Amino acid sequence: MIKRHFFLVAAAILLAIMVVAAIVKVTTSSDKSAAAPGAGRRGGQQVSEAVVAQRQFSDQIRVLGVARGQRSVNVTSSTTELITRVLFTDGQMVSAGAPLVELQAREEDAAIIEARANVNQAQREYDRYKALADRGIAPQVMLEQAETGLETARASLDAAQARRGDRVIRAPFAGRMGLTSVTPGTLINPGAVIATLDDTSTIRVDFPLPERYLNLLQPGAPITATADAYGDAPFQGRIALIDTRVNETTRAATARAEFPNPGGRIRPGMLLRVVVQQGQRQTAAAPESAVQYEGAGAFVYRIAPGQNGSTAQRVEVETGAVENGFVEILSGVEPGERIVGSGLNRIQPGAPVSVAGAQRKAGAAQ
Repeated sequence: MIKRHFFLVAAAILLAIMVVAAIVKVTTSSDKSAAAPGAGRRGGQQVSEAVVAQRQFSDQIRVLGVARGQRSVNVTSSTTELITRVLFTDGQMVSAGAPLVELQAREEDAAIIEARANVNQAQREYDRYKALADRGIAPQVMLEQAETGLETARASLDAAQARRGDRVIRAPFAGRMGLTSVTPGTLINPGAVIATLDDTSTIRVDFPLPERYLNLLQPGAPITATADAYGDAPFQGRIALIDTRVNETTRAATARAEFPNPGGRIRPGMLLRVVVQQGQRQTAAAPESAVQYEGAGAFVYRIAPGQNGSTAQRVEVETGAVENGFVEILSGVEPGERIVGSGLNRIQPGAPVSVAGAQRKAGAAQ
């Protein structure tokens, strides 16, 4: 019995020792955990640094426009008739007045033959009456009537030839032909498009110009445009004309720009992004990665000295233009101030930060 009580007492003492050891271990771990934030405050989250600096920004008007040829036309017929000859090929360069399509003209050809016969008959009568009148045999009035008949016959021949000419459709100006689906034997109707013809030596682009810029831009001002087909490759042109009226709904006037188009790189119908330069200005700027947007506002984290090192201070800023990876800063921070360059979504206002020297970059880098 005594031995049994001895074992029970020993077991209780051992259990008590284990409980005390566990409590000491938990307490020590808690102290270390409590000390960890202090260590973090001495180091802080590592961030890259950017410097707000003066940078050059351009005042620009950016609009969209559709390219048009200097002259463009849909080649059509004014009558319903069969096509007998197609005198051009797809994509061919043609000169002004070049014949493109010939329509069936049997009646017109017959009318010309008849008109020529009438002219020949009137000419013979005129010659006979003139000879008689010169000899004094025929009265002068007969000669005058024969002369009138000859002039009438000639006019009829000219009219018949003009009607025959209408059966040949010609190019109204020099340019490049588009694709066509007509062939000899095709029945063409009035207004149906036979082919397209474009003069693309110069490209015109009409775009809306807000009325507040009317006093700043004049015909002849330089202009730049880009097309999706050629990436960021710019096309240089000029403003050729600004309309005399302002649209009452949009409060904008239509401006027309002209772009030289050697090689025909710009094609009619292309969407062009037009940029009008108005001048340049120097203003404070920060990298896009350093600016965070929230609703209608924006903010940056300014790197400021604290009791235990640098801290991140959230600062509301007013932004302007965005150009070449930098944001114009109108107010909130001044040139020379240090801000967090990236990783803004992981920073808490007032949190300690550690600046990575190798990642430092200037806001004014060109």
